[in-house]
Amino acid sequence: MEPVIKLNPGATKWDIRQKVWDYIEANNLAHFPRPVHNRIPNFKGSGSAGDRLPALAEFKCSKVVKVNPDRPQQQARYVTLAARKTLLVPTPRLRAGLFNRIVPPQGASTEDLRVCSTSQGVKNFSVPVGLDAKVSVDLVVVGSVAVSQKGYRIGKGEGYADMEYAMMVSMGAISSATVVVTVVHDCQVVDIPEELIECHDLTVDYILTPTRVIRTECKRPKPQGIIWAKLNADMLERIPVLQKLRALEQKSGKDVSLGKAVFPGEAALPGGGRDDAIVDDTAVTTLYLGGVPAGLRVSELKSSLHERRASPRRLIWQGAHGRAFLEYGDHEKAQAALTALQALSINGHNMQVAFARGQRSRRGPGVPHRTAKATESQTPGRSLKRS
Repeated sequence: MEPVIKLNPGATKWDIRQKVWDYIEANNLAHFPRPVHNRIPNFKGSGSAGDRLPALAEFKCSKVVKVNPDRPQQQARYVTLAARKTLLVPTPRLRAGLFNRIVPPQGASTEDLRVCSTSQGVKNFSVPVGLDAKVSVDLVVVGSVAVSQKGYRIGKGEGYADMEYAMMVSMGAISSATVVVTVVHDCQVVDIPEELIECHDLTVDYILTPTRVIRTECKRPKPQGIIWAKLNADMLERIPVLQKLRALEQKSGKDVSLGKAVFPGEAALPGGGRDDAIVDDTAVTTLYLGGVPAGLRVSELKSSLHERRASPRRLIWQGAHGRAFLEYGDHEKAQAALTALQALSINGHNMQVAFARGQRSRRGPGVPHRTAKATESQTPGRSLKRS
């Protein structure tokens, strides 16, 4: 079956994400929450795709299944509980630990299990699983923005699925025998170039769509553990469980030196370029704003930008991650804004401003990040046009 979405030569990860998000929106292929940009799309038919999970031989013989908490994987969580298997779900953004075990009430009915598989049910019926727990995960279900029939996967750009897998490797919860499955719409199956896939990127063994099951036969090795050189102190501060894992690995004699680089999703990568790309600043039109304090209102930021005569053409708000992206349309305006925003401080909080890495690089002709129109009332990760 030929991919519905055709990619341009030299497409970056972010180009592919945009292409998929735009196609899903243009063809009305998703349920709430909308727009799907900057999300794992809650595609129409996710229930049918999830229903294909029990047919897999690897699922039938599994005892412990880890499924991500996104809405399109809700049916995968339900069929896991209905099969009376142990269901593990990662904690949101890994803030409170690695994952929780979902424990339905005694004598749970079918309806009870459906409730337990929802996002609220995951909160209400979960028990934390500590790093010292002897857990052996047989099968992993992750969400994707795009995936290829060869098993190459692209998430929404935050790196949490890759990180969760690497952390499970580090704590001995999974092995090379653990099967990885993703649940997506048929349109999300695209031809992803292998050169875009890096050592920390998670690949998949099966793809479940509303119409088919694809066995990828992927030969590319999955992450062998946490690559500490790709993390920095800020990442460790945001994810306390990483600190514990680092201490354990250091005690075992492993090199846990942190690097200046950051894990995907922590850096400004609106163009989806590779982390090691050499940035050609003369082409960059987007600024990265880091250190955004918790609780800061978008209106406060816009007011401060206006005062400094640095209002962007579009503001991409990711306050939950302590960052935002400012699009200016051309390099001269971006350069002027960069100068104007040096030493930016709001409510006593100093922020970091720099050209967005990965938007364009000498390795390829990347394109600026594009997002759908949105309003201030929408959730973090939204795009706000200048008012």
